[in-house]
Amino acid sequence: MTQPTDLRRDSRHLGTALHLATEGVPVLPLRRGKLPFGNCPDCTRNACGGRPNMKVAGPCQCGAPCHAWAAATTDPDVIASPGWALAWRHAAAVAYHPGGAGVTVVDLDDPAAVQWARTTLPAARTVSTTRGEHWIYRGTMPSANAVRPGVDIKSLAAYARWLGHGMGATVSLPDSVRALVVKEPTAPRRAPQSLSTPLRSYGGECPHRTPTYLDRGVSMAVQRITEARSAVHATVYRTFLAVLSTHGRCGCLTDTHVARLFTAAQAKGESPRHCTDAWANALTTLGL
Repeated sequence: MTQPTDLRRDSRHLGTALHLATEGVPVLPLRRGKLPFGNCPDCTRNACGGRPNMKVAGPCQCGAPCHAWAAATTDPDVIASPGWALAWRHAAAVAYHPGGAGVTVVDLDDPAAVQWARTTLPAARTVSTTRGEHWIYRGTMPSANAVRPGVDIKSLAAYARWLGHGMGATVSLPDSVRALVVKEPTAPRRAPQSLSTPLRSYGGECPHRTPTYLDRGVSMAVQRITEARSAVHATVYRTFLAVLSTHGRCGCLTDTHVARLFTAAQAKGESPRHCTDAWANALTTLGL
């Protein structure tokens, strides 16, 4: 006699969750729509105070998979407990807490976002999704949605759907990904200043095997600014930050490179003062 569909699904998702838990990956069930299950009556509207107050992951004292990402756990007794049984029976997928597993997921939601990542970010472990890809890096950071068109960051205080181990190596989280969620700091107003000597050498090892490597990086940065359709201020700052984090410590950037970036930003409506301030703020953020 065959099992009902919901029981077979229950068994499959539960088995996946228990296996992931043995690998140190905190898991939780997802219902249809890729959403966590709602809180139980005792936890409705966070009446119980959260787990605790949504700052860390772990099972709630109510025994049910409440509080979304914060319910994620590696405890097999909790995962297979009666309090979670109903959720697994109706689960549509297994999710995990990337930050709890020590990783960051760059969620690329469409082909354009995937193409952007391939030309901008270091190669990473890649997992195919329904519409795009998950790029997984080793290390954690704050999560944020819509850091650019079709791109979300899922790490701390977030969940991601488990879609398999993927392909490729898991490399360290690069500064270019961290820069995607950095907000431009407020700088005191000052008169515009020229950048006749934008950078000096800081004794760092030069990663530019050929001049083409640097030129290609600047060209991609110019393209990113040029293609911005919204949040131009933030895009310009994040782009400056990404360029400096990769090329700013060995003294290879010249006036010509900086002028190309400023010209692209001003073509999008940025003032010379904002370009100067954004560049100076990026230098300060990186300690340059």
